[in-house]
Parts: sequence; C-alpha cells; structure tokens
Amino acid sequence: MENSQKRSTHEPALKPFWRKLFKFDWKFGFFLILLICIPRFVLVLNANQTGNYGPIGAIMLISAIVPFIFLSRNGRKEIGIIGTKNIGGLLCSLAIGLSFSLLLYLIGKLLYGATFQNWYVYIGKSYNIPEGISGNDKLILFVTMAVTGMIFSPIGEELFFRGIVHSSFARSIGEKKASIIDSLAFALTHIAHFGLVFVSGTWRFFPFPTLVWVASMFVVSILFFRAKRLSGSLMGAIFCHAGFNLGMIYSIFYLL
Repeated sequence: MENSQKRSTHEPALKPFWRKLFKFDWKFGFFLILLICIPRFVLVLNANQTGNYGPIGAIMLISAIVPFIFLSRNGRKEIGIIGTKNIGGLLCSLAIGLSFSLLLYLIGKLLYGATFQNWYVYIGKSYNIPEGISGNDKLILFVTMAVTGMIFSPIGEELFFRGIVHSSFARSIGEKKASIIDSLAFALTHIAHFGLVFVSGTWRFFPFPTLVWVASMFVVSILFFRAKRLSGSLMGAIFCHAGFNLGMIYSIFYLL
C-alpha cells in the first residue's frame, strides 16, 4: 500500500470541482475534522440526553460518503478503498480489536466496577437492555446490536478518520504523524460518548475516567491504523474496529 500511496501523491486526489477550492493537504484534513466532528460531538451529547440516537446513524452515514463526495478514483485508492486478499491480516485485525475491547472492560471493571464512571456501564445505558430479559430475547437483542455495531460505525469512522482525514494529513506531514493527528481527533471526539455524562437529569464530568477513556481511544486508533497497514486496505481498520465494537457490546450484555 505504501508504494501505491507514493505513486499517487502526484496524482489528483480530489475531484475536479473540489480542486478549485482545496488542496489535498493538512488544511483540507483539518477542515473535514471541523465539518464532521463538531456536529457529531453535539449530536452525541444531545442523544445521550434525549435518548434519540437516530441522528448518530445519520452522521455515520455522512462520514462514510465523505470520501466519495470529495475524492477522485485515484484519491479513493490512495486512502485505502481497495480490496485485499490478505484474509489472515483481516482475521488478525478482528482479533486485535476484540482483545483490546476486552482489556478495556477489565480496566473499567477493576477501577470503577458497575458505576457510571465505568465507560462501558455508561455507554451501555443507551442500549436500553430490559431488566430480567430472558436468555433467548437477550441473545436476539445482542446479535442485533452487535451486527449493527460491527457495520455502521466501523465503516463510517474508518473511511473518515483512517481514510480521507489520515491521507490528507499524510501528504503534508507523513504517515506516522498523520496517524497521531487522526487518532487524536478520534479520541477527543469520543469524549461525547463518555466523559461528559448525563446521569439522573444532570451533566457531570469525570476527569480521570475521561483521561483513561481518551487515552484508550487514542491507542485503539493507532491499532486501527496498524491494521490498515497490515492488510494493505482500509478493510483491515474496519475489521479491527468491528472486533473492538463486538467485544464492547459483548462486555455490556454479558460481563457487566
């Protein structure tokens, strides 16, 4: 993938219309972060307060189509929207994501137990799992949530963060520094998911749990980037992200 990216750095990444307004560089990447992440942050906070998570699906869909709106065919190849025959790399990526999410469960359980300072406990309340739900009904709900969680946010977030945002920064500052930038953007955006919490009708902020959560989101973002490199395609990042979400949802349903 690195060789194809090197070849494509001199090829137009943006569609002709957008080339009149932007260059495919760090400024464009920063513009995209502001365009998507700020509205998303506000929408997630509002969803946590109102219980209406429909707009979150919409912002994930928008994140997924951003590369197709702005990028030419060459640009889409450059960011990693290509197939891969590296099945082993994809399975390894899935396992890495799953393992990290289970590790994060253990850290949260050890530090904060079943309180809302535990990130999975707080995120889990949005799933509205009925108390006393039967085994079969719980399994059906788990499978539904797991399939949804392994498709929508991994595709939307990886096409956006490890895809178009990463590659726009990479053209200006290189792959390693770009991975730090996209990981920071991803991690800070997730403060809306846990950090600023809405509990019992009031907003609260947990400084140290938030720090642990943000650091964890940064680390897992680096893992998503490594999975992309491992597989030679954004499919690796998507599989790793899907594995992480599977582990998180399993932890919420069966381990907490």
